[in-house]
This record gives sequence, structure tokens and C-alpha cells, in this order.
Amino acid sequence: MIDEQLLSYLEKFITSERKAKFLKILAQRTNHLTVAIEDVYQMHNTSAVVRSCDIFGIQSVHLIESRYGKRLDSEIAMGAQKWVDVHRYNNTTNCLDQLRDQGYQIIATTPHNDSCMLDEFKLTGRTALFFGTERDGLSEEVMKRADGFLKIPMVGFTESLNISVSAAIILQSLSANLRSSELPWQLTAEEKKEKMLDWTKKSIKSINDILERYYNNK
Repeated sequence: MIDEQLLSYLEKFITSERKAKFLKILAQRTNHLTVAIEDVYQMHNTSAVVRSCDIFGIQSVHLIESRYGKRLDSEIAMGAQKWVDVHRYNNTTNCLDQLRDQGYQIIATTPHNDSCMLDEFKLTGRTALFFGTERDGLSEEVMKRADGFLKIPMVGFTESLNISVSAAIILQSLSANLRSSELPWQLTAEEKKEKMLDWTKKSIKSINDILERYYNNK
């Protein structure tokens, strides 16, 4: 449970327009659909996917960084990492296990097998979309543990798209389908309050001083 008194107190330090924008964006946010990025080498690709998650209302993204270290560039992400919940993992197993524990089905995006085409894919339960490296794609572990596979229909000579382009196409399509469905895709009331508090804190420059004053006077 969040400290609602703290939220009310901090909202005094942001404009009414800022608060209204937060509420408008939160109404479109979802945890029903999430994204996992496995060992992507090019930093700009990871950062661009995080930006797409923010743009299309995906609240959480999971970064597996076992091979190349941290792959998120705040300048390329253009601040999206402030508004999206970024979860980091040292290995693929931990990421898969955590998403399973949270009730997600694992969908591997790949052009290299008999996958379900994007325009035929139906969202049902909570879904985690996995995207792999630029050259090799997803690991054998993800492919073996996946509940299903997904690919974008292509009619040209080139067999694959850049990961950030693929993610943007898939997220735009699936997020639009999700919002038009009867699935319970929106954040819960408690999740909205948690993000409202988090985003409000991130919007106040002198937040540490203000928090100290709040707790001293409480």
C-alpha cells in the first residue's frame, strides 16, 4: 500500500496540467503485455525498444544483460526509462522464471520457424514478448521454454527486421488490439497510485529535501 498522504503532499509541487497528463497516460498503461530483451549487442536497439514501450503504453520491460553488460542509453531512450519500469537480469533463466511466476505466457518473436503471423496472433492471458540479438536471435533456452512463436509477415528478399523496428511494429499492433478487447488490460487502482507517486517524485527537482521535510514533520 502506498502512502496516500505523501502522494497528496507531493502533488502540491507539480502543476495541475502535469497531474492531468499523468492520469491520462496511466489510463492507457498496461502490465497485461510486457517485453523482454535478451542480450542485444547494440545499445541503441535496447534503448529504442524501451522508448517504444513507453509510446505504446507498456509499463514494464525486462532486460537480460548476461553477455554484453548494461545496454540502456538514457539519451537514446529519450527519458522513457523514467516512465517505464525497467527490470534487469544477469541471465535468461531468472527472467523466464520471474515472468512465469507472475503469470505470463512466453512468446518468442522469430522469423526462423513455423510461427504465428502477427495479424493472426490473439492475446488471451498475460503475455511476455521476447526479442533476441540482432544476428543470432533468441537463445535456445527461450525457444525451448516458449509457449508460442510470433513473426511479422514479410514479402521482400530480406528475412528479418532490426529488433527495434520489429518491436515497434509488434507493440503497436498488439497494444491496439488489447485496448479494443474485453481483457482486463488496464493497471489496477493500486498500480496506478504507485506509478503516480513514482512519477510525481521523478518530476520534482528537490525531491530529497522535500521528502526529508515531510517525514520530519509527520
